[in-house]
Amino acid sequence: MAANDGRGQARTLDPEKQTLLSQHTEKHFTAGEIVRDIIIGVSDGLTVPFALAAGLSGANATSSIVLTAGIAEVAAGAISMGLGGYLAAKSEADHYTRELRREQEEVVNVPDTEAAEVAEILAEYGVEPHEYTPVVNALRKNPKAWVDFMMKFELGLEKPDPRRALHSALTIAIAYVLGGSVPLLPYVFFPRAREALVASVVVTLGALLIFGFAKGHFTGNKPFQSAFQTALIGAVASAAAFGLAKAIHP
Repeated sequence: MAANDGRGQARTLDPEKQTLLSQHTEKHFTAGEIVRDIIIGVSDGLTVPFALAAGLSGANATSSIVLTAGIAEVAAGAISMGLGGYLAAKSEADHYTRELRREQEEVVNVPDTEAAEVAEILAEYGVEPHEYTPVVNALRKNPKAWVDFMMKFELGLEKPDPRRALHSALTIAIAYVLGGSVPLLPYVFFPRAREALVASVVVTLGALLIFGFAKGHFTGNKPFQSAFQTALIGAVASAAAFGLAKAIHP
């Protein structure tokens, strides 16, 4: 495995370390951003149209009206959520670019200050002055690596994927549509809204339980607790919408 020294020249790791790395494979979950977008989209997609359908059913709307309004909400919600994801990822990329430019200027204009910041960061990890001084000097000779070090360890920023904004928008929007179709599906098959509502409650709560369990599994939380909390939120939202609609339109 070769490492780049920041000047286009490759450096080879010590053979013993290379052997250790080749023999050890770490299994880390690295799709956190994708999973986060899916969770955002599906969670809102299951809950918001579910509450809307329950509210309209409580107002004695027909299945066709509930379905029409639900489809319109899912379309608008997918666009809104996708756009929100795009803008959030774009803002994150713009922030990284601004900070990168600032660090590049600082290692040129105030190198001694930046070197002192490197020493301070390493000292926080328990590295002694006689140990971190060679590291600081090595970074000063390698501006690109120096800037990368400051971005990661001083600012805690990782270089974002340039395609992240578009991928985030599409992932959230598609997840919202998939989630939103679940509570509306019974209204396709049941002409009476009350019957469709009962089926929607059963289907959506089941989907919320499954989704909550999967969310807990992938995020490292307790799956059963996550499933219960997710289903509870959906149930409370739909019950509130139904009850409010009934109060306004008995």
